[in-house]
Amino acid sequence: MNAPDHPLSPEAIQTAAQALATRRLTGRVGGALPDPCRPTTLSDALAVQEAVSAELAQRAGERVVGWKCGLPGADTWVLAPLYASTLYRADDSAGDGTDPPPAGWPVWTQQGQVKVEPELAFVLGRDLPPRAQPYEAEEVLAAIASAHLALELIDNRYDEQAPVHFADRLADGLVNQGLWLGPAIDLASACAAQALDITVAADAQALLAQHGAHPAGEPARPLYWLAEFLRGRGQGLRAGQVVITGTYAGAPWVPVGPTLQVCFGHLGTVTLRFQTRPRG
Repeated sequence: MNAPDHPLSPEAIQTAAQALATRRLTGRVGGALPDPCRPTTLSDALAVQEAVSAELAQRAGERVVGWKCGLPGADTWVLAPLYASTLYRADDSAGDGTDPPPAGWPVWTQQGQVKVEPELAFVLGRDLPPRAQPYEAEEVLAAIASAHLALELIDNRYDEQAPVHFADRLADGLVNQGLWLGPAIDLASACAAQALDITVAADAQALLAQHGAHPAGEPARPLYWLAEFLRGRGQGLRAGQVVITGTYAGAPWVPVGPTLQVCFGHLGTVTLRFQTRPRG
């Protein structure tokens, strides 16, 4: 799957991107893309992913404001863009790390529920531009300005029954719907948080209690990989961009409407509320 060639033509890549961008903008789902424009290699999948971002920028003024990432596998590259219109920055008006629930963040739901992934987010304080010299982990760590509690919102642009593979999901942004960026926490504590006890409650009724472990061990490790991977492609990371690196507790379903409380062990607790966004 990770062959370096591009069997898809530029026209096929654009056709795939137009279809996936439409699904993302409307919330509609569909089957696997037709074979003539369906990516089957990692290189083609990333080419389609980049074309989706360009299509969203042209059609909706969308901007890439960050990334989700994870450590790569033998035949997987784990990275996908986060978009400005789907990034919700929580207001810590109390200044104590406890967020008042918003009036309701509109999200696409299934039967009154949405999937969330409890994660930590890192915000860059300076650019990590493309260059000839590889990035060392210490350089990337020094570029981080802050760490935050966060929830990634999950949504699938493919039918549940669609026989899709990793390249299909990579092209479509790895099921990302958006990111809820919570309060800042101590950076050193975030980087050391290899395990966290995650609890989720809705209107004070317990939904989940799980001893969670970060899939990469050290939460910042995928960010180190991302910076070097993008550098090798002649790309880079920019100051202000947000990067999430993996969930501590899978992707539990939570109800839309009630006030949610998500506790990230000793790092803190956040409150928030979702509301249903009509699909187009």
